[in-house]
Amino acid sequence: MTPIVGRRKLPFYRQSWFLNTWVTVGSVLLCLLLLPGRIPGIELLGVAPHWLLIWVVAWSVKRTAWQGAMAGLVLGLLQDAMTAPQPTHTLSLIVVGVLTARLQKQRYLQEDIVSIALIVFAMAVIAETVLALQISFNQMLSSASLYPPLPKIWLYHQRIALSSAILSSLWAPALYYPLNRWWDKHASGYSSDT
Repeated sequence: MTPIVGRRKLPFYRQSWFLNTWVTVGSVLLCLLLLPGRIPGIELLGVAPHWLLIWVVAWSVKRTAWQGAMAGLVLGLLQDAMTAPQPTHTLSLIVVGVLTARLQKQRYLQEDIVSIALIVFAMAVIAETVLALQISFNQMLSSASLYPPLPKIWLYHQRIALSSAILSSLWAPALYYPLNRWWDKHASGYSSDT
């Protein structure tokens, strides 16, 4: 009787699930490191690209609304840990993850670089609006609020939302394209590593 010659089992650090996990975690850490930094030349009116929002959009495009919400929750909590917890970024990133996944499910937009840039533009405006709503509610409900009056909040919101949307949509392909190619290449590799 001849033995069945099978594939040699790879060490765990060379399996697709392990590499995919490290690329995913590493990309999140890179976005977290880029978030507070102000790299010369990529600011507009004092606003930098929203790297975590771009990551959530890249993740959610080909996933379910639940997976997009979970990505928004985790990255929002990480961003809140780096900044002040009020207003929370978690709510805005959850909304972005769910809406992006729903857009893809409805097939309103094809998946290409221009469509991703448009999605990121719209989601940046939505995320900044959610933050401005939280600030407005805090200012209206608290007599000791440290936030400016409502007209100034919404004046700042317009400037910040537009600047963030423009910069984030311009930088979206730089993050989306390599991550999407990696996830497409290694998503099918899970079953072949046994």
